[in-house]
Formats: sequence, C-alpha cells, structure tokens
Amino acid sequence: MYNQEEKSEKCNLCPRFCNVDRNRETGFCGVRYTVKAAAAMLHFGEEPPISGKNGSGAVFFSGCNMHCVFCQNYKISNLCFGKEITTERLSEIFLELQNRGAENINLVTATHYTGAVVEALEAVKHKLFIPVIFNCGGYERIETLKTLDGLVDIYLPDVKYFSDKLAVKYSKAVGYFDAAYAAVEEMVRQTGKPIIENGLMKKGVIIRHMILPGCYKDSIMLFNRLKGFSGKVLISVMRQYYPCGKAGEYPEINRKLTTFEYRKVLDECEKLGFEGFAQEKESACGEMTPIFNLEGI
Repeated sequence: MYNQEEKSEKCNLCPRFCNVDRNRETGFCGVRYTVKAAAAMLHFGEEPPISGKNGSGAVFFSGCNMHCVFCQNYKISNLCFGKEITTERLSEIFLELQNRGAENINLVTATHYTGAVVEALEAVKHKLFIPVIFNCGGYERIETLKTLDGLVDIYLPDVKYFSDKLAVKYSKAVGYFDAAYAAVEEMVRQTGKPIIENGLMKKGVIIRHMILPGCYKDSIMLFNRLKGFSGKVLISVMRQYYPCGKAGEYPEINRKLTTFEYRKVLDECEKLGFEGFAQEKESACGEMTPIFNLEGI
C-alpha cells in the first residue's frame, strides 16, 4: 500500500531522481504527490484492440516526467491543468468507467503517481473484469515498474528517441533510450506476449513511436535496436505528429511529417519483422487530442 510515510520520502520514481519531497514542493513532473487528473472518459483514439467498440476508459493525469516540447497534451502534461483527487476517488473512477462500458482502464501518463495508482488498484482490482493499461512515456525506473506487477495487464510505452541528443533537446531526458529499453524488458517480463481475444487486447506490450519531422533516421535506428522484441511485442508506428506546445520555437520540427519520412520507417519495421499498427496521414490533426474539461473527475 502507498501510505503517508512513503509519501513523505523524497521522490525518485523515475530516472530523473529529483529527490524532492513532493508534499512540499514539485519535481520535474510539476505536481505533488496528491493525484491530479484532467479527465476520465471513453476514448476512441487508441489502437483498435485498445479502443474497441466502446472506447478505452482513459484517465488523463496532470503533470509528466517527460515535458516534451511538442506534446499534444501540453495543457495537462506541461501546464498541469487538472483537479486534485484522493486515491479513494481514483478507485471510484475506475469502477465508474467500467460501468460505462469501457473496454479497459487506461492510465495515461501516471508514472509520477505510481504509488497512488497502486493503492487505488489494490482497492478495486478484484472488482475489475477488464484489463488495466499503463500508458507512459518510456522514461521509467525498473524498481517503480515492479510495484505494478500483477496490477497492470497491458503496457503502452511511447519509446520516443534513440539519440540522446534529441532526448535532451526536446525532453531534457538524459540516458532516455537505455532507460526505455530496460523498461520494455521489464514490461514484457510482467505481461508476456500480446494476447488479443475477440478483437480486444488482454495482455502484453505495444511499443508506440511517434516519428518526428526530420528524425526518421533516428526512428530507423530505434527500431533496429528494438528488433530483439520482434514477436514479443506489437508496435504502433505513429504519424499523428503536428506542431503543438512549444514546437514553434524549434523550426526543424515546426511542420508535419512527410509521406516519404513515414514510409521509410514503416518499411524498415516490416523488414525487421515487427507486427502492429500504422496510421493514416489524416491522423496528424487536433481531432486526436481529447478535450480536457475535468469530465468524469
């Protein structure tokens, strides 16, 4: 359980090792220990076996341990919009989403609240008959992930960069790929190979990767480094990038992806034997981004 004594310890949940007492101040994530969320909704913008027919029961948490300059959820990840709630209320939200017909409980960017999430899940996991998803930015600590073992059924890590230069420039994340690679290993250990039944994912890992403009060669190197996971995970090669957040301050990424860039990465993934999901050109628009208005909170 995530008790008050643990909350008083200095926070090192992610590889940033901020080592701050989040009862009194914030670390890189921008929020304190008390859970803050921006929306809990039936979300249809995920991969088909995640969204299903009824939608994924997505809980969008405020704050983030990545703070990517181009984040499409910038309002909640970087500006930390949301409402503070108790772990008891979080448990209730899980059950409410299930009662609304959600195909799963989708914890979107919850790394910095892992302790509270564990507490909330432990309280109601026996009442949940749908999978629990941990949807994160890939910059994780193995020790933190291990606390989710047995509580999380599906992991959706967004593995963003191979180059540390890009990781530092756009997310200030030193040693990003090594941390993400080790995290995926732990996720696969916990969940095993992907299991899809009746069109819905029940267990496993989907590695997501959103290609950045001008960075398709980095994406190719990333997937070549991840090729050992072929057959053990599904991949989602995302084309939905469009300039958001502070992307306008970086001319090289202040545009959409070209068809050439996307096809080069997709072709490489096919050569490497990966199976998974692709996106249409039309996905690069604001329609994929939810409206954060405290719905369901």
